[in-house]
Amino acid sequence: MYERSGFRVAQWVDVEHARTYSFPAMKTVELGRTGEQVSQIALGCMLMGTLTDEASSVKMLDHYLDAGGNFVDTANCYAWWPSPGNTGDESEELIGRWLAHGGRRDQVFLATKCGARLSDPEEARGKTWEEVQARFEGASPDTVRRGIDDSLRRLGTDHVDLYYVHVDDRSTPLEETLSALAEIVRAGKARYVGWSNVRTWRLERIRQLCDRHGWPAPVAVQQQHSYLRRRAGLSHKSIVDDEQLDYLRTHDDLTLVAYSPILKGVYDDPEKRRNHDIMDPYQGPDAEARLAALTELAAELGVKPNQLVLAWLLHQTSPTTVPLIGPRTLDQYLAAMSALDVTLDAAHVERLDAAGAHAP
Repeated sequence: MYERSGFRVAQWVDVEHARTYSFPAMKTVELGRTGEQVSQIALGCMLMGTLTDEASSVKMLDHYLDAGGNFVDTANCYAWWPSPGNTGDESEELIGRWLAHGGRRDQVFLATKCGARLSDPEEARGKTWEEVQARFEGASPDTVRRGIDDSLRRLGTDHVDLYYVHVDDRSTPLEETLSALAEIVRAGKARYVGWSNVRTWRLERIRQLCDRHGWPAPVAVQQQHSYLRRRAGLSHKSIVDDEQLDYLRTHDDLTLVAYSPILKGVYDDPEKRRNHDIMDPYQGPDAEARLAALTELAAELGVKPNQLVLAWLLHQTSPTTVPLIGPRTLDQYLAAMSALDVTLDAAHVERLDAAGAHAP
């Protein structure tokens, strides 16, 4: 059992095991060039309401606010896949119930997404990932408009702070999606827009159209990003590559929100790395060199490799990077938040940055 303390810093007392967890309050970073300050770690709520029960979800959300966090991330499809009967409404509905108690809405920078919802989750069960993707709702104007209204109803609020296109939809002309998003912003239903799972050339096209038509341009791009780099020659729209990093460094009005920052926790467990499919895009000499450097420095600093990866991401300022943690359990949440306690100097960061640069 966990009980909230009266401290302003993030502190929880585990009564059952007589343990106290305490972390320094989070810093904030500017979202793009909006002037909006968001916490340096975003809390992903993908599994809240399904694999993470309501009580544990509320504890994480409460502690996150106590720690100075404000950037809460969900989507209109979270999470249909854990069990039969799940629809994708569960995360937004849980957050809506949480926000309804204690006047928390003004404390939260709330992000949600449309574009990857399924009309019939049961029909998609057992299908390959490619078959599931083919059933995504997409980003047509009607879908986008309906999506925001449905999300607002589930969240119990009149606006979200950031509204993403969850998966880039090439079957819908960008002009149609962007015009609908502009309507939503004008109506006050979303303050800012973002894009996720998008290739760099498409992101540039989006920005050009927004500039031409005076539409609100994305201020955040949410992509898979971690310490390991995807292997050479891999084509992948969702994982940040060198070109996308260069683009984001050049355009500081975009913040990188990095999902799966610890790659489902594989950094701490060599056996898990050998058997987990999340490693497939990274396998090779570069990954081996970076894992060796990471493991060595983590041992020197007396921290876990997962912690060190998150701490490294928190030091990335070009581009500005906000790691998005998605814990399933309270212990996973506390382990991720412990990255705030890891102190890295410039030499540590440089050492991690340089690893793998000369791998064959």
